[in-house]
Amino acid sequence: MRRRLQRINAAFRQELSDLLLREVKDPRLTAMTSLTVVETSPDLRRARVYVSIMGNEEEKRSVLAGLRSATNFLRHELAERLKLRHVPELAFVLDESIERGARILSLIQEVAPSPDIPEEHR
Repeated sequence: MRRRLQRINAAFRQELSDLLLREVKDPRLTAMTSLTVVETSPDLRRARVYVSIMGNEEEKRSVLAGLRSATNFLRHELAERLKLRHVPELAFVLDESIERGARILSLIQEVAPSPDIPEEHR
C-alpha cells in the first residue's frame, strides 16, 4: 500500500503542477510557485499540498488564496486526468523550507572564508 500511495502522491504533484501552469487563469497566481510535496492520507480522503512561493508575505497570502479558490476546479480536473474513484480534499500549505535553506546558505557564506582570498590575506 505504501508504494501505491507514493505513486499517487507523485501523480497528484505532477498533474497539479501541470494544471497550475497551463489551466488555472487566476491573476493571484503570478508569483513564482512550486509544489514541493503532496502527502495523501492512507484512505485517500485528504491531501496536503505543500507549496513554496517566492515573494513577500502579501504575495504568499494572495497565492494561497488563489489556490484555495481553485480547489474545486483542480479536484475536478484531477478526477478526469487520473481516473480515480475518489479525489481527496486538497489543503494547500505554505512550505518555507527552500527559503530557510537559502537563508542558512547565505549565513554560512558570510562566515566561511572565501576560497578566492589568498591564505596570507585571511
